[in-house]
Parts: sequence; structure tokens; C-alpha cells
Amino acid sequence: MTAPLRLAVFDLDGTLVDSLAHIARAVRETARILGLPPPGDAAIPRVIGLSLDVAIARLFPDHEPRVHQDIDRVYRQIFADWRARPGQHEPLFPGSREAIDALEQAGFVLGIATGKARRGVDFLLDRHGLGGRFVTIQTPDTAPGKPDPGMLLAAMSETGATPEFTVMIGDTAYDMAMARAAGTKALGVGWGNHPADELTLHGANMVVDRLDQLLHAADRLTRPSL
Repeated sequence: MTAPLRLAVFDLDGTLVDSLAHIARAVRETARILGLPPPGDAAIPRVIGLSLDVAIARLFPDHEPRVHQDIDRVYRQIFADWRARPGQHEPLFPGSREAIDALEQAGFVLGIATGKARRGVDFLLDRHGLGGRFVTIQTPDTAPGKPDPGMLLAAMSETGATPEFTVMIGDTAYDMAMARAAGTKALGVGWGNHPADELTLHGANMVVDRLDQLLHAADRLTRPSL
């Protein structure tokens, strides 16, 4: 009997990528340039993982759509300028590369479902030498943002995986809710932007505390029944 294809889909920001400081700095710089009051520090981690338009609307709720468009434009330009500078990049969490390697060596097909734009994803993967490691990459450029299940459904369709053998790995309630809506397994990570108890509340089947625990947890959640 042929073993089923097992798909592990990673979030990026807060899961593999230690990006909170970069994102918070860009939000504050955007507000400064446009003369807007910056959102509080606690508000920024709450929107990481959402598509940019939704995140902006939540961070700047008292402004009209025209201002949101200006925020979107300036924020994207800030990141483009930073990425053009030598030495400016969003670092991986220590152990991320090893976790990716371990899952791939165990036979998992790898994917990404992220709130980042595809341009940012491609830059990040290229900068860290991870281009070509992920069979499917889903972003809000081509699918609805989290927690809508569209990105996970597209990842499964693209790879031929089925929900019972697919696991979404992420650090936010949006990742867990997306997994539940798509019918997949939901594996939370406790080092990101939302606390572990919130991940459990929103449907995590398991929550791990370290990157070296990902393989065991993903294997346990997607192991075929005898």
C-alpha cells in the first residue's frame, strides 16, 4: 500500500522568521512619515499574519480608506528600501532551517501560507538560500487572507494532499482558524506573536515550544492509521 502524501504548510512571520521588530519599526516609520499617531506596541503582534489591507484597517481604525491606501503605499516602500540595503533582512529563528530539513527528510512535502506578499516571500527565501524548498507557496496575492481557508485549500489542490494528511504550522490564532476551516491539522508554535493558550482556544491540535519538536508533532498529527 502506497503511503499517503503528507503536507506540512508553514506560516512565516513569527513561525520561521523573527520579523516582529522589523514589522513594528516599519509601522512606526510609516506613521511618522504620514503624520499619524502610531499604534501601541501591543497592537502590532495582534495583526501579524493578516493580509496587509486588513492589518492596516485594524491598526489605524479611525482613518478613511484613502489614508489606508497611503499607509499601504508607504509601508511597502519602506520594506522595499530596507531590502535593498546590504545586511538588512528578516532573520530566521535559530533552528528553522534544521526543522525544515528534518520534515523534508522525513518525507513531508513542504509549503507556505503567509500574510506576506509574494514579492517579500521570494526575497526572504532567496536571501536565506531556501528557494525551491517549498513545493507550494500561497499568499494573499492570489488567495483570500487568513483565517479564510483559501490558501490551505489551494496548497492541497496544488500538491494533491488531502486534509487528514496536511498540517498547518503557525504562531497565530489566524493560522489555527484557517486550518480548522480547511479541515487540516493545526500545529501551533509557542514562540511567536500569539500566546499558546490562544492557539489552543482557536483550534490547535498541539502546541510546541521548540523548533526541534516540530517533526515529532507533525508526524504524530498526520501519521496514517494502521
